[in-house]
Amino acid sequence: GEIPAAKLYEDNYTFAFLDTAPVHKGHTLVITKGHYVDIHDVSEELVMKQVQVVKRLADAVKRATGCDGISIGESNGKAAGQVVPHIHFHIMPRFEGDGLKHWPHTKYQPGELEKFSEDIRAALGK
Repeated sequence: GEIPAAKLYEDNYTFAFLDTAPVHKGHTLVITKGHYVDIHDVSEELVMKQVQVVKRLADAVKRATGCDGISIGESNGKAAGQVVPHIHFHIMPRFEGDGLKHWPHTKYQPGELEKFSEDIRAALGK
């Protein structure tokens, strides 16, 4: 409520508004009302409520803008490109030939796929 915003949606947990520096017109941000730095800081229950709002707004943004697709982004930590230390999802309208690229891809070396999958499954249990 400190900065003027074009509010799109609000409930007890979330607030959504147009990004003032959009990738394309209609670029929407969905934030939690309570302060949580990133996805590691918020409860599963609250992030699930936030994602339900993201889904609803993604449908509305697609209908309203007539875009060809929607990209949804959420970064966690400086190394991931998080600039604002408050969990937020971006809903970005996308258009064929808009020039935006996907991130680069790499490949696993022999044995790495199995090692990473084992390590992640083990971390799930902790």
